[in-house]
Amino acid sequence: MTARLAHPPIRPEWLTLGREEVIDPDHPIIDAHHHLFDRPGNRYLAADYATDLASGHNIIASVLVQARGFYRASGPEPLYPVGETDHAAQVAQQAERDGGPAMCAAIVGYADLMLGDAVRPVLEAHVVAGQGRFRGVRHILAWDRDTGLVNPAYPTTEDMMDSPAFAAGLAELERLGLSFDAWLHFHQIPRLTALARRFPRLPMVLNHCGGVLGARAYDRDQTFDPWRRAITDLAACPNVMVKVGGLGMALSNFGFDRGDRPPSSQRLAATWGKWVDACITTFGPTRVMFESNFPVDKASTSFRTLWNAFKRLTAEYGAEDRHAMLCGTAARFYRIPPRIPARTNGA
Repeated sequence: MTARLAHPPIRPEWLTLGREEVIDPDHPIIDAHHHLFDRPGNRYLAADYATDLASGHNIIASVLVQARGFYRASGPEPLYPVGETDHAAQVAQQAERDGGPAMCAAIVGYADLMLGDAVRPVLEAHVVAGQGRFRGVRHILAWDRDTGLVNPAYPTTEDMMDSPAFAAGLAELERLGLSFDAWLHFHQIPRLTALARRFPRLPMVLNHCGGVLGARAYDRDQTFDPWRRAITDLAACPNVMVKVGGLGMALSNFGFDRGDRPPSSQRLAATWGKWVDACITTFGPTRVMFESNFPVDKASTSFRTLWNAFKRLTAEYGAEDRHAMLCGTAARFYRIPPRIPARTNGA
């Protein structure tokens, strides 16, 4: 088996070398995708995310997306992931008491959709644990012939999305009024498009710009045209939206983590521009939401610089469209109440 492509380490001292002023600090932002976890030698807790939130940007709320954190250690195994939702709900309650940004205002958990209709009690347990914040499921679908590009913690197959069991699991999401977050590689998007057409009433969101690959045998520039064709077909499904972000991962291989200094927001915007522009023009601003994907993307850039880059990438749009991409789309898709907390303090 090919060795897995490793995430580069986060280097806090390196990140401080690229400090820059916050652009448009009062513009409200919902971070549509971040994680919390506590693993041996690798942790990112609510306090760590709160430190990043205090970057000077006006983050009013966040969406917690599953990352195998805080699972239950006993009981029926399919219910283990409900522990992650329970933890996120507790974080959200504490954030509300503190009066700061609505951290974990929406929660996207994990349930094995290959259980088919038997996944329903797992989904119902998530709903209870979420205390009004659970919004849907992310089932990792990323597959490639190169096993090094696949996370072994989430076993997948090439045809998983085509299976009757998976379709039955999606049907349970739809029945409960929940949504589906899809993380896959760009060459798998046509299979997601087929599912989106099959389930036109199920809200779906494509994670991380649709799995841009530039590592191992993949030449990122050569993948651009097939990727753009795939997202264009997918965008024809009105029930699908896209999260813009995740481009700091090793899979995309932009290489920012390997520089002597961290990239500036100008450099990030210039480098990512054609991918981000394609997402916005294809889906339209009202179906685009931006995400930090922290702490994964923190290996490539700081929270402050990342959101500066996103603001640069949306600067040419009118106020209404820009608000949608930085805040409104995520609020609508994840049904985040319009609670505006106190401004975070710049750090």
